[in-house]
Amino acid sequence: MKQVFSLIEKSWSGSSVQFAWQKTLGNFLAVTGGDRTVSIFDRHGQKRNEITLPGNCVTLDWDKDGDTLAIITDKSSAIYLWDANTNKTSQLDSGMRDAMSFLLWSRVGTLLAVGTTKGNLLIYNRQTSRKIPVLGKHTKRITCGCWSTENLLALGGEDKMITISNQEGDTIRQTSVNSEPSDMQFSVMKTDERVSTRESTVSVVVGKKTLFLFNLNDPDNPIDLKFQQSYGSIVTYRWYGDGYIMIGFSRGCFVVISTHIREIGQEIFQAHNHKDNLTSIAISQSLNKAASCGDNCIKIHDLSDLREMYAIINLDDENKGVEQLAWTDDGQLLAVSTRRASLHVFLTKLPILGDACSTRIAYLTSLLEVTIANHVERELPVTVSVEVEPSFVAIGVYHLAVGMNNRAWFYALGENNVKKLKDVEYLGTVANMHLNSDYAAALFEGKVQLHMIESEGLDAQEERETRLFPADDDKCRILCHALTGDFLIYSTDTGVIRYFYIEDWQYVNEYRHPVSVRKIFPDPNGTRLAFIDEKSDAFVYCPVSDRLYEIPNFSPTIKGILWENWPMDKGVFVAYDDDKAYTYVFHKDAIQGSKIILAGGTDVPFSHKPLLLYNGELTCQTQSGKTNNIYLSTHSFLGNLKDFGPNELAEMLTQTLMLKRFSEAWEICRLLNDPSGWNELAKACLYHMEVDFAIRVYRTFGNAGMVMSLEQIKGIEDHNLLAGHLAMFTGDFNLAQDLYLASSRPIAALEMRKDLQHWDSALQLAKRLAPNQIPFISKEYAMQLEFTGDYINALAHYEKGITGDNKYQEHDEACLAGIAQMSIRMGDIRRGVNQAIKHPSRLLKRDCGTILESMKQFSEAAQLYEKGQYYDKAASVYIRCKNWAKVGELLCHVSSPKIHLQYAKAKEADGSYKEAVMAYENAKQWDSVIRLYLDHLNNPEKAVNIVRETQSLDGAKMVARFFLKLGDYGSAIQFLVMSKCNNEAFTLAQQHNKMEIYADIISSESTSNEDYQSIALYFEGEKKHFQAGKFFLLCGQYARALKHFLKSPSTEDNLSIEMAIETVSNFVTTTTTKSHLFKRFIFSIVAFS
Repeated sequence: MKQVFSLIEKSWSGSSVQFAWQKTLGNFLAVTGGDRTVSIFDRHGQKRNEITLPGNCVTLDWDKDGDTLAIITDKSSAIYLWDANTNKTSQLDSGMRDAMSFLLWSRVGTLLAVGTTKGNLLIYNRQTSRKIPVLGKHTKRITCGCWSTENLLALGGEDKMITISNQEGDTIRQTSVNSEPSDMQFSVMKTDERVSTRESTVSVVVGKKTLFLFNLNDPDNPIDLKFQQSYGSIVTYRWYGDGYIMIGFSRGCFVVISTHIREIGQEIFQAHNHKDNLTSIAISQSLNKAASCGDNCIKIHDLSDLREMYAIINLDDENKGVEQLAWTDDGQLLAVSTRRASLHVFLTKLPILGDACSTRIAYLTSLLEVTIANHVERELPVTVSVEVEPSFVAIGVYHLAVGMNNRAWFYALGENNVKKLKDVEYLGTVANMHLNSDYAAALFEGKVQLHMIESEGLDAQEERETRLFPADDDKCRILCHALTGDFLIYSTDTGVIRYFYIEDWQYVNEYRHPVSVRKIFPDPNGTRLAFIDEKSDAFVYCPVSDRLYEIPNFSPTIKGILWENWPMDKGVFVAYDDDKAYTYVFHKDAIQGSKIILAGGTDVPFSHKPLLLYNGELTCQTQSGKTNNIYLSTHSFLGNLKDFGPNELAEMLTQTLMLKRFSEAWEICRLLNDPSGWNELAKACLYHMEVDFAIRVYRTFGNAGMVMSLEQIKGIEDHNLLAGHLAMFTGDFNLAQDLYLASSRPIAALEMRKDLQHWDSALQLAKRLAPNQIPFISKEYAMQLEFTGDYINALAHYEKGITGDNKYQEHDEACLAGIAQMSIRMGDIRRGVNQAIKHPSRLLKRDCGTILESMKQFSEAAQLYEKGQYYDKAASVYIRCKNWAKVGELLCHVSSPKIHLQYAKAKEADGSYKEAVMAYENAKQWDSVIRLYLDHLNNPEKAVNIVRETQSLDGAKMVARFFLKLGDYGSAIQFLVMSKCNNEAFTLAQQHNKMEIYADIISSESTSNEDYQSIALYFEGEKKHFQAGKFFLLCGQYARALKHFLKSPSTEDNLSIEMAIETVSNFVTTTTTKSHLFKRFIFSIVAFS
């Protein structure tokens, strides 16, 4: 906290100092001691007046507007009134005979309440000069009181009574307390459902020990709050916020309580701020701060978080301690009186006045001090003492201007010093001022005066020294203005923005907006102008192209706009309000055209006003007269990238791409090492038409196709043509078409649509750009429509595609083919068939035939198939329409067995068995051939031969049944075995005693053991031992086989003995057990011999 001034008067020594700030404005401070005078000081410590009194001042108070100071003394019944506007003092006779003890102005009106030592009351209306004396309001001295916002007057006196009176002096409420009241205040208690905001509660300190709360709406239930004895006595208290009370105690602590009925009596917060004693507390609602004083220091807390100590002011010279504390209503100045009879004033909130020119800033650091700094260029700050407390500050390349009302002081900025140049008076109160290297532009009362700052010694033409805008004949008011190195720019209430070129001393540009423009903010060069209109909409205007771009998502609370001063980020600006700064980027050279995007928002600390933006760093001025730098959240990538993880780096990559910071994006992609990151960077480069950088990126992650494509177009100078190519690469084909058409080579739009097979668009373009390509595009479009099923339009476009030029015969044939197919699909079968027959293409005939076949137009389909030499298809379709004659004609060309089979079945049904047999043979249907030979052609030999050749099982069964009917059981058994019907063959052999034949047949076939066993058992039952042994041997039953071989009668060739030996041999090779069989065999041989 900066000390503004101190007051020490010898005449005050030995007495207590009283003081009071002028209400509302805070421009004056009234101070009195024990010297029978009241001194009036201004806010800079200069004495403006001194009021001599007949006695010591009892109390003094300012009215609600700060226009009149009222004073009462102990030696006079007169009331002294000092007028702040006229600087004159007057006396008002109270008419009271007793000494006065109390004085207080109304908070909402012109009423003044004066109390006396005998309890009498005077209410004086300054506006009407009416006096209302009220005798006997109290029986003893009136010591304290307060006004409510409804002009109710509460008074307390030594008679231990509290009275509530209306503005006429009538008592409407009264109550007694048990000790002397002091420090009385009106306020609103905190409730769950507040019906109104009327001040219905009177609070008063009783006996320095308790806080008494008297509710006018509930007078029978007052609340008496007591506190811990360790706190000491109550010194003072203040209401604030939503029904909270801060109470200061004599032993150095203060306590915060709530007046909510559920919380009453509970301490919300408690702090021991001072070691020995606390003498006063003060609260500034505008600052949202609370201050306490005690010992020899002042401590300031933030009301939003009382635990946070905002500042500590030590008064080391005040060893006797401090007494009273008071803030101005605006919170700018804090005054404290001491027991040494001195008074100190500190600056707690400075008017936030500042300006910037390029990277140099000027800002108010005290009420009469301006500091010039350039943190970017690392220049040392320069402090300039000014003569008046300024209401505006302007900084230029070589000058500083400060001023108030209609006057401005100019200073020349040297390398190490600042020299005052001159002061200038204007024709009205200056609202704002801007400087450049040579000129100053002041805005006052709807006009702007442009004048040279230093005209002496310069060879300037007289008419170029100064000019007033607008001209006399221009009936408009200027609302805002700006000054760049080359232009004076201003806007009017009629919505006109004008550029005045200082070099040529004439207007060079004018833009008319539909509504008035409230604020304008040019970039450093003046080539882009951001402005806010009366609807709180914002735009960027480019005077070079006379184009206007709306700023999206623009908050109506925005206070101002700052353009980026870093030369590499010319399109970046921030729009700020009290809480946030929003980063916007103006994308000038983008394939979609110039546009503005919102990149993000950054929280702005309380009471920070942005002055300068440089490379993502926002320099802000604070209430304390200092600057603070904030880094925009959209520029977080400016730190050390290696300290961040992949997720943070991915977010930073998005930021860099929005801000067109491609070099930083490259480093982020290199750290991420992710193909998707490189791809995003490459696409952003294409979007912003940074072709060379895009080539570099695509080459890095190996996209050779894009590198080659970009290399081919990078030399194109036509902006729209280049943008069209890039839009096509990014997949925005509609935009690419628009850009191509606006370029010097519009045919590129048609080429693109053809490459993309967007035939509809291509056809529309061809009508304008290349009519000779319409037939070829029509054909392609027709093919696409045919594929999607739009046959009507496909036919129309096929017809449009015919050129009739022999050079394009192949193309015309394709169109004719399309006409044929579409005609058929549309139901014009005759036209389609004739067209297809005339057409030389076999494929067309096949395709048309397929279409006709799907439409069940079999006759025409077969005709086309036949013409196209698709005989199988033709025969198939002829069969479907029962045209057997045509099928027979085509049969020699048909290779499909299926068709032959269908024809054979048809001939068999007609009784043409020979033709049917030939067709079945061509179809390889041997069973049907065998069946016809046996059943209809009576040619069993042919059937038997076919069965033997084809080994057909079903054919064998048919032959077997044929021989069975003839009684040829042997042949029947043979073909039953051939057809794998062994059980039927066995049964047949058994029934007709043909087992030997069956056995001979079965032994030559690959037969299962079960079949051999069945035969063996049969021969065993017939006592045919040799045959039984033989088949038991085949099925592996060696014991039974040997038994039957030994029973078999001997023959000359001893065949049974040989079979018995073979049985034993097989048995020995398969098992080593049951050797009794072998022994038995040996004994049998011996017995036989």
